[in-house]
Amino acid sequence: MPAPAEPSASPESPAPAPAATLLTLDLTATIRHDGHGGVADDLDTPDGLTAWVRAHAAALPGALAARRFRADESALEAVRGVRAAVRALFARAVRPGEPSPADARRLLPLGQALTRLNEAAARVPTVPVLSWPRGAAPVVRDEPVVPAGAVERADLLNAALARAALTFLAGPDRERLRACHAPRCVRYFLKDHPRQEWCKPVCGNRARVARHHDRSRGRG
Repeated sequence: MPAPAEPSASPESPAPAPAATLLTLDLTATIRHDGHGGVADDLDTPDGLTAWVRAHAAALPGALAARRFRADESALEAVRGVRAAVRALFARAVRPGEPSPADARRLLPLGQALTRLNEAAARVPTVPVLSWPRGAAPVVRDEPVVPAGAVERADLLNAALARAALTFLAGPDRERLRACHAPRCVRYFLKDHPRQEWCKPVCGNRARVARHHDRSRGRG
C-alpha cells in the first residue's frame, strides 16, 4: 500500500507591512467608495484631517504632537496635495494594470507628482530617533533636526507623509501594490498571495456576482 502523500506546504504569508507602508496605504484609502455608487473623501474638511491625524498618531513624528493636532484649511490643502501625488505614483506603480477608477481621469503628471512629493519631504530635515517604551518593542521615528517650535506643524505632517510614501515606493512592497477593480471599489491594496485579485473578500463577492449577471444577460 503506498504511503499517504504528504500535505503540500502552504505559501508563507508576507511579513507584516512596515509602518511607512501602512501609513501610505491609509492615506490613499481616504478616497473610498461612498456606498451609494460614488466616491467619498475622508479628508474633505479640516475636521476630517484632524480626526485622521489623531487616529494615526503612533505612526507620526512625536514633535507633531498628533493627538493634539488641529488642522486648518491650509494644512488640509497641503495634505490633499501630497495624497494626489502619492495616488499618481501608485497608478504608475501598478502598470501595466489599470489605476484605481477614482484616479483614471485626474492623475497628476509624473514629473509634477515626483516634484511635489520630494519637495514636501525636504521641507523638514530629520534624523532617526530610537525610543523604547516600557513593555513594547523599540521604535525608530524620523524627528526634525530643528526644535519643534521652529517648524510649522503642517510642514511636519506633510514631510512625514511624503517620506513614508518615498520609503514605500522605493521599497519591496511596491511590487505587491494593486488597484482593486471590483464594482464600486476604488482602493489600492497589497497583494498577499498570487491568486489575490481583490482588496477584501466582499469585493471578490461583488465581482463574482457582477460577472454572473453579465453572463446571464449575454445568454438572454
